Amino acid sequence: MHVLYLLLSVFVGSLLVIVSSISPARTGVSTFELVRRRELGNKDAEHELRRETLIADLYSMRRLAVGVSLVAFVFMSIAAWGMAWGALVSFALAVAYGKLATLPVVHAIAMKIYEENEASLMHAIEAHPASMRALRGVVWVESRAMLSSRQELEYLVRESQGILHEQDKRRIINSLHFNERTVEEIMTPRGVISSVKHTDIVGPYILDALHKTGHSRFPVVDEDIDHVVGVLYTRDLVTLSDKRSKTAGEVMDDHVFYINRDQTLDHALTAFLKTHRHMFIVVNEYRETAGVLTLEDTMEALLGYKIIDEFDQHDDLRAVADRMARRNNNPPHATNV
Repeated sequence: MHVLYLLLSVFVGSLLVIVSSISPARTGVSTFELVRRRELGNKDAEHELRRETLIADLYSMRRLAVGVSLVAFVFMSIAAWGMAWGALVSFALAVAYGKLATLPVVHAIAMKIYEENEASLMHAIEAHPASMRALRGVVWVESRAMLSSRQELEYLVRESQGILHEQDKRRIINSLHFNERTVEEIMTPRGVISSVKHTDIVGPYILDALHKTGHSRFPVVDEDIDHVVGVLYTRDLVTLSDKRSKTAGEVMDDHVFYINRDQTLDHALTAFLKTHRHMFIVVNEYRETAGVLTLEDTMEALLGYKIIDEFDQHDDLRAVADRMARRNNNPPHATNV
């Protein structure tokens, strides 16, 4: 019997060290990100989310196993060596088992055993929620606040109540997606571009027409809108000192800057700052004019609200273009194929 208690004390002592060395893996990302990845069909994320949800219960079970093992070792030691020596051996193990649990070889063995049985442990926890709630109350598990993705940051911004003003929310969310959006999304479409022919005489009639558009700069075209040769600024027209009639081609700025419609808004904003220009001609892959992009358009996309002054005739020129498009190539007997 003495030998049996001795063997049992060695077994329980070893079990105590191994259980103490178990450390259920914590995921490197937040719960929100795990949920997002699970919804995308990531099986590993589903398992990690399940573990993260039960992490407090897993640590509770480990704490319970450590406590039971320590008590059992004390009884086995006393039964094997007597009260004095048993108490001394138990005290020595109580002091040393934490250090022994940190040994690499011990930790490797402990984690191998745990990983093989983790699924069963989680199933047992889920099967006895009431018991685990009672046990969980005595165990503290560190909760980690972290941001793991841009989507999570956007979610936190959207759901914040009483912290951020709605305008601040829009600004943050728009900035998060700024580099994903393209020039084509916000440009003024070619159907509503106000342009001037380079042969037009700059006189009262054309000045009045330009003023009514509410714009301050206009593409100057040669043959048609696909042949932009310059940019006409209204500020240059009102300061003309020469009384001789001039054409738009004579007073225009012949420096024209083009940007592809597939470029990102981040690229466009960088280009505006680099060139010190306020308007680009947007072209497609065939160098046809697709629209125009202004610095104002780009800043509105970044800030999340319209910048409108008293000269603006329309809040949204894209909406105007959409209404006009419904009338384009749409005779009474039209058929779409």
